[in-house]
Amino acid sequence: MGRVFVLIFNARTENEGIHTIRIGDRNKVLMFESEDDATRFALMLEAQDFPTPAVEPMDMSEIEQFCKSADYDYEVVPSNGDLVVPPEQNVDETDWREDDSTATEPKVQQEEEISNTELDNIRRKLEGLL
Repeated sequence: MGRVFVLIFNARTENEGIHTIRIGDRNKVLMFESEDDATRFALMLEAQDFPTPAVEPMDMSEIEQFCKSADYDYEVVPSNGDLVVPPEQNVDETDWREDDSTATEPKVQQEEEISNTELDNIRRKLEGLL
């Protein structure tokens, strides 16, 4: 498998963050095989008053490498599998802000930030594949 879809908040900004699910004391990145499934999950997050994430195609090995370097878990959500539903419990604070203001702390699920350098490296590699 090469390409998967992940949810990114504030895509292509200085304040970009990848969506993770907190399980115990661990963060897990969901990698969707189907863009439609990722979009449905993003819409369910939005329905829970989350900021709207972008569904971004990425190379699976790049996400796996990021997860290893950040000590995150990951899960591949197969196409035609069971519908994945966001957890009802959300964390109160994220590592990123919906915009650059620091006035509010949105009630959102745990989203962790990928460094811009790591994202730039991933993008360059992905563009090289095209």
